[in-house]
Amino acid sequence: MNLDAADIRILCALQQHGQLSKSKLAELVGLSPTPCWARFARLKKAGLICGYHADLALGRIVDVSKVVVTVSLKSHRKLDFDRFEAHVRSLYEVTDCVATGGGMDYVMTVVTTSLSAFQTLMEEMLLAELGVDRYMTYIVTREVKSVQPDLARLSAASAK
Repeated sequence: MNLDAADIRILCALQQHGQLSKSKLAELVGLSPTPCWARFARLKKAGLICGYHADLALGRIVDVSKVVVTVSLKSHRKLDFDRFEAHVRSLYEVTDCVATGGGMDYVMTVVTTSLSAFQTLMEEMLLAELGVDRYMTYIVTREVKSVQPDLARLSAASAK
């Protein structure tokens, strides 16, 4: 799908502000409401808008432990990756998981109510026989930066 500058402005506005009214979105991107909403509908139908959320100050709401975990599997068959990934998708405590190339197969972010709850989760993962060879944990002591990628800059850079 070819995106023009107006499409990028719409996506950037949604990324920055979340769900917006038709008139507010049009105002932010410099289009009249009807064509803006038609573009929005096209972008949504194409699957470029996956949902909306609010960034919460989770630590101010509930006491949590956040742990970054790297995981290496024993075997690297598609079935092994599929089994591990399906299990991870079922765990609400795993808030982020990416498959990586190089030394480790996955990097996950896990949020639990305590470190003992985290340890219980990891023990359950090992008992589930997911083919985990080794894992390393990194306890998050504070968040330094957590933002969405700057779509406008990325789009401009890829157009060069």
